[in-house]
Amino acid sequence: MAANLFAYIFLLLSVGTLRTLEADKTWCVAKPSSSQSELLENVNFACSQVDCRILEKGGACYLPDNLINHASIAMNIYYQCKGRNSWNCHFGNTGLITLTDPSK
Repeated sequence: MAANLFAYIFLLLSVGTLRTLEADKTWCVAKPSSSQSELLENVNFACSQVDCRILEKGGACYLPDNLINHASIAMNIYYQCKGRNSWNCHFGNTGLITLTDPSK
């Protein structure tokens, strides 16, 4: 019985650790169904709160130069800087949290 209890506690701790590690590997991106005005609003909001210089012309993330790409990057910078909480990727229901690195 003690061995089973130990195995159960170990499993719970392992799952908790796995979830913590996975939480560090999440990104926030814009929903493809978002309107251009929603995307622009997201860029403006996020960049008023965090440094978005990488989106400026010549910046590391300027290309491809389109609103969905820029919104996703701005939203992700905000999400990462604010602690990767689900509410930091809501953006009026226009954000998605993904486990797949969007830069790849």
